[in-house]
Amino acid sequence: MNSSAWDKFRKQQATEREQLQRLLSGIPGLLAKCRTTAPTEIELSALAATLQSFYNGVENIFKRVVVELDGESVRSNLRRRELLLRMKKPTAHHPALLSSELHDTLNEYLRFRHVFRNSYSFDLDWQKISSLVLRLEETFQKLENALDDFLK
Repeated sequence: MNSSAWDKFRKQQATEREQLQRLLSGIPGLLAKCRTTAPTEIELSALAATLQSFYNGVENIFKRVVVELDGESVRSNLRRRELLLRMKKPTAHHPALLSSELHDTLNEYLRFRHVFRNSYSFDLDWQKISSLVLRLEETFQKLENALDDFLK
């Protein structure tokens, strides 16, 4: 793979990482509160929207891998699960981006994204999403570490 493709990918993923950091920087107080007290319905809706936005940003990075490094267009029929799965497999152009553990963790966020997009906010259950919310910062840090390793 040529260095200009990697340079372009580096810039794109850096921008996406900044957006993800901005997303998470808006909720530290709410995350701290949720460690001891269940969120209100409005807070739960905000957290659910944050989870969906988080996965959308992660997926944007994965799409850039496919386009910039693999030299493919992102087909509209490329399923989200397929895209995620591709990130734990090396190709001729790049190493694997995700470990099996990080893949499995991100798959939980992907599954929630589907629930969020197909449910009413009043149907959200804190008990079901609390682990995703409370691990959000940790998951982002693991993704950042994986991207740092990927870019070496």
